[in-house]
Amino acid sequence: DLVCRPRHALVSHRAMAVTAPAAVAELPVLDARGQRVPFGALFRERRAVVVFVRHFLCYICKEYVEDLAKIPKSFLQEANVTLIVIGQSSYHHIEPFCRLTGYSHEIYVDPEREIYKRLGMKRGEEIASSGQSPHVKSNLLSGSLQSLWRAVTGPLFDFQGDPAQQGGILILGPGNNIHFIHRDRNRLDHKPINSVLQLVGVQHVNFTNRPSVIHV
Repeated sequence: DLVCRPRHALVSHRAMAVTAPAAVAELPVLDARGQRVPFGALFRERRAVVVFVRHFLCYICKEYVEDLAKIPKSFLQEANVTLIVIGQSSYHHIEPFCRLTGYSHEIYVDPEREIYKRLGMKRGEEIASSGQSPHVKSNLLSGSLQSLWRAVTGPLFDFQGDPAQQGGILILGPGNNIHFIHRDRNRLDHKPINSVLQLVGVQHVNFTNRPSVIHV
């Protein structure tokens, strides 16, 4: 079973009790070739940061994943942590999305959104102030136009997932333990990446184009 073992320092202030059924770890996700992988196999033998995104056409998700792509693999290896993105589109959209964002870590899809549902990911948006995200670069108008253009020019004219579905982020494993969960209330409510990396001992990442300042 997936079991929530909360540690006070690691639990999001909006984390609800996890009542995931015993079978959630056995639910399948699909890789870029359409191969089925049990969800629980992704973190059974390792610790993983698992990011559930809204849908691949969402410009906010795109820009968030562009920043996830900037995390050096060496940083994750030093902390013995794996980074995984889960989308809810057809698996055919995985490779184009990775090319678009530069993302080269692990990525899968849950096209039936069954894992999203079992983990309590919200559908619809709460009207709530989420503050300014350090990962969103586009404004609403330009971002929405970019998403629309990608929809009409893509080989499959679809939203690449349910546009009402919200995402979230979890720290899982080894084994079927949930150490941290944050469920997004709306499209801007994702956790800052460095705040999550800090929880798993991954060093700070500079997501700006400015060089880091070295203090001596």
